[in-house]
Amino acid sequence: METALKHALKNPNHPKKGARIKADPVRNIDDIARIKLYLSDKPRDLCLFTFGINTAYRASELLSITVGDVMYLRAGDVLDLKQIKTQKYRMTTINQTVIDSIQNWLKHHPNPVPDAPLFQSQRGKKALTVSTLSRYTKHWCKAIKLPGNYSSHTMRKTWGYLQRTIYKVSVSLLMKAYGHASEQQTLEYLCIQPEEISALYEHAF
Repeated sequence: METALKHALKNPNHPKKGARIKADPVRNIDDIARIKLYLSDKPRDLCLFTFGINTAYRASELLSITVGDVMYLRAGDVLDLKQIKTQKYRMTTINQTVIDSIQNWLKHHPNPVPDAPLFQSQRGKKALTVSTLSRYTKHWCKAIKLPGNYSSHTMRKTWGYLQRTIYKVSVSLLMKAYGHASEQQTLEYLCIQPEEISALYEHAF
């Protein structure tokens, strides 16, 4: 299935090797609900999407999670994962929405033993790859006709974007959560600075 999806999503306008295109976050709560509805009969993918948009974990970190890491978690518990990029540990408090999605997926998981990958490939016992996750993310957004550029970064960006725009979380706090070196890096990562600057001109005096 994943191979078929890869071929189905080939894009003749894909950027050349080495070129970089910023991935967009999902900016709207309604669009998140539409993606979840689309994934409602795909418990693994629904769990992966839900997990991703509720944490600041990188795609590689999400895909490193094993069944044993989460099988006994409850809402409010802390998951401490080693960051592949920095080799440091990142602690995240897991909310009830993520717990519900994990429990639902574990009911369907083909091999729910502690050392099995939580997000296991359908073709074998290995974890999904980051490139596969990128293809899936593009497909999910395309399925609900969401314009923009999407990749494995999208879910992580969505978490920060909504924290900032809906809950007004400070950029400095988001910078710490992401492990960024500066607030400017965080604003650029979230594709949010131009929007906030543009909004300044909407203030009438």
